Amino acid sequence: MTHLFDPITLRSLTIPNRLWLSPMCQYSASDGVPNDWHHVHLVSRAIGGFGLIVSEATGVLPEGRISPEDVGIWNGTQVDAWRTIVSAIHGHGGLVAVQLAHAGRKASTYSGWRGSGSVPVDAGGWSTVAPSAVAFPGYAEPVELDLAGIDAVVEAFAAGAQRAMDAGFDAVEIHAAHGYLLHQFLSPLSNLRTDEYGGSLENRARLLLRVVEGVRAVIPDGMPMLVRYSATDWTDGGLVADDVATVATWAASAGADFADVSTGGVVPADIPVAPGYQVPFAERIGRDGIPVSAVGLITEAQQADAIVAEGRADVVMVARQGLRDPYWPRRAAFELGVPAGSDWPVQYARGRW
Repeated sequence: MTHLFDPITLRSLTIPNRLWLSPMCQYSASDGVPNDWHHVHLVSRAIGGFGLIVSEATGVLPEGRISPEDVGIWNGTQVDAWRTIVSAIHGHGGLVAVQLAHAGRKASTYSGWRGSGSVPVDAGGWSTVAPSAVAFPGYAEPVELDLAGIDAVVEAFAAGAQRAMDAGFDAVEIHAAHGYLLHQFLSPLSNLRTDEYGGSLENRARLLLRVVEGVRAVIPDGMPMLVRYSATDWTDGGLVADDVATVATWAASAGADFADVSTGGVVPADIPVAPGYQVPFAERIGRDGIPVSAVGLITEAQQADAIVAEGRADVVMVARQGLRDPYWPRRAAFELGVPAGSDWPVQYARGRW
């Protein structure tokens, strides 16, 4: 039986446990450059024992950022800043993946505590793009991407992956969830195109699969590629888990190794939030033989361990719990009675018993 603190190997990367940190936007960058806040935020989670840390949504283009305060990876200055953070994570025994992202019609928005809705161009915002010229409710109307624009997006993801290699990241994750650009193409609620990128599920998945192929072409064969999916739109006429399972299988054939399974985000929806409410979606996609992670109000060590031990998911990823306690994996290991391992910092060794 597999448990939460057993290792998992993806391609050539062995990750020491199955309790990972979900990507969480910090809305604290300037010109896309991560800074001391990101350094402390991410490195403390490495010391805290997360098996794999996934960076926040990292824009592959300036116009792909969710907010003006998002981090990016479209230039050398950003790579240099990331390299310092990645090196520090490695120095404390951690592993880190970059989440490559483009927000599409949900870009140029006010971040969390700064307001809501779209940031006007004269206030530091920008015009957004999408599969169709249909706005997310309450946001500015986007421009429909033409074929040249689609090609540019594919190239930007591949270039971002190459820069991630230069910065020393251990893995890459492609963000195709939460209503951002690749999810917008996947969902019939936001993709009203009638060309080869719209209509059938195969057509709507075309951009994601091109991105997967483009990224796989520039990263080492031994490096894992994750894809984050929203397994349902929680809305009639939108994506359902069987659709996303099919897409995840196609992506695996194109070079992806792992499905990070979340839900929702492409349109406002009434979501029945409860502890572990998204685990069944990971379970469904995992049935097709793809390694998966589960997310969604997983807050107790026993709860997380049971998800892995029962085979409902291969990995548990936490967000809010990781905000509340950067060292939660250490606490979880103690609560589960996991034998003290050499991965504990010597300065914290007395906390193992």
